[in-house]
Amino acid sequence: MKNITIVGGGLVGSLLAVFLAKRGHKVNVYERRPDPRKTDVYAGRSINLVVSHRGWTALRAAGVDKEVERIVVPVYARMTHDRDGKLTRLPYSIDERAIHSVSRGELNKLLLSEAEKMPNVALHFGHRCTGVHLDTATCSFHDELEGDDVAVPADLVFGADGAPSAVRAEMARGRFNFSQEFIEHDYKEIAFPPNPDGTPRMDPNCLHIWPRRYFMLMGLANIDGGFTGTLFMPHAGEYSFDRIADEKDLMRFFQEHFKDAIPMLPDLAEQYFRNPQSNLAIIRCSPWTHKDKVALVGDAAHAIVPFYGEGMNAGYEDCKVLNDLLNAYGDDDWGTVLDAYGKARKPNGDAIADLSLRNFVEMRDLVADPRFILRKKIEGRLQHLHPDKWLPLYSQVKFTDIPYVEALREGQRHDRIMEQVLAMPGIAEKWESEEVEKKAMELMEG
Repeated sequence: MKNITIVGGGLVGSLLAVFLAKRGHKVNVYERRPDPRKTDVYAGRSINLVVSHRGWTALRAAGVDKEVERIVVPVYARMTHDRDGKLTRLPYSIDERAIHSVSRGELNKLLLSEAEKMPNVALHFGHRCTGVHLDTATCSFHDELEGDDVAVPADLVFGADGAPSAVRAEMARGRFNFSQEFIEHDYKEIAFPPNPDGTPRMDPNCLHIWPRRYFMLMGLANIDGGFTGTLFMPHAGEYSFDRIADEKDLMRFFQEHFKDAIPMLPDLAEQYFRNPQSNLAIIRCSPWTHKDKVALVGDAAHAIVPFYGEGMNAGYEDCKVLNDLLNAYGDDDWGTVLDAYGKARKPNGDAIADLSLRNFVEMRDLVADPRFILRKKIEGRLQHLHPDKWLPLYSQVKFTDIPYVEALREGQRHDRIMEQVLAMPGIAEKWESEEVEKKAMELMEG
């Protein structure tokens, strides 16, 4: 049995605590923010999450999947809204498979409660990590409530403290590679309340997107009938947050670009000017581990932009892989386990970062492009006819355990093939023909 400190009690830290406690280790979780079960730490600044296959695999392995199932909403398709309010439904898969929308706050609260049920887990809120002695796995914390500084010795430390990770900052003092790339887009939460009778104002089983090329609005359902909406837009430029100075600017902007959303947002102006504007960044770093003492998990190791809905799922897969490695090597050989963990997960962390940026272009721009919609139809037909040979990239990422690295490589190969298929003369009329199928399969096998 090891004495383990987890820095960060968010989505990944709380699940990791469950995994490690079930293995018999003594786990102390230290979280900078107050207990989200007592105060809404996510108010006005959340992007709804989706649980995909990888997330469910990890939650099942930790034995908490049944509890999580009670707070999710299945989502089977994207629903695009054009400027005139016309709706287009684009299913995620040919067999109507679903991803599952979940409130970040509700999921975090549930997992903290699951961790706290275990006698070998202690949760400490309002504790900010001020330093880590890597070789001795000793963390220093400032108790924000009492004003005290405490040193906490342990056998191992896991940094699950998100993009601004204090654990990673300590590792960066040594031989450590680090890059942080901000994208030009920021985001702001704009929630869609349910109808007065509690029913949803839109189809709850779709991810709603208002794609406008340079910016977009999206909405994901909650179990209360409302939707968590998010506006993604550059922070400066022609279409940007900087251009909206007052309520008149805001209403003019929504009237022009998101007209059908206005009746569903009775408190739009109040929300817009109340909720914070947050930035988005991609973080890559290495190594993720230090000897047999310290490891990074989740966003602390691989913060990504949220456009594949895989940030949390990638973090949960970190936990599952770590647990699998402990099953393989035992709970006493942490040097081997952490080394294998870093080597297995780092390339996949980089790949999902690339995939997320790629999907941003798809969501804000391509989903409104007839050529893209035609490609999706052709890919769906190929998958239906040759399920053993053609699995679209989205399905590989969301509905399988195929490593992100392999999915990215295969997705790039699909791009090259579909470029040639879509260049065939008269493709829009003959996309369902044997000729198109034959051409695609020849390219696949070439």
